[in-house]
Amino acid sequence: MRNLARLPKPILILEAAGGLMIIGALLLINHWVPAPNHVDSKTLATGLLLLGVVLMLPAAWLVMWRTAKAMAPQLFNHTDKKK
Repeated sequence: MRNLARLPKPILILEAAGGLMIIGALLLINHWVPAPNHVDSKTLATGLLLLGVVLMLPAAWLVMWRTAKAMAPQLFNHTDKKK
């Protein structure tokens, strides 16, 4: 059986970018990194947080999908045929 947590490289890149966005939001909201002058730091932090979560969703969906297929193959019309 394949490892359920093994993800393709593009999805891993999206996951890492999402994590960096969330870290950036935390740094902005705690005033450890200054925000640009023309943008409110709270608005920018909220945007970064939402973008980070959205970028992490494909990896979570793929792991959930693979887990569901492994736990209940009859629901997906796949039978585990071993040779």
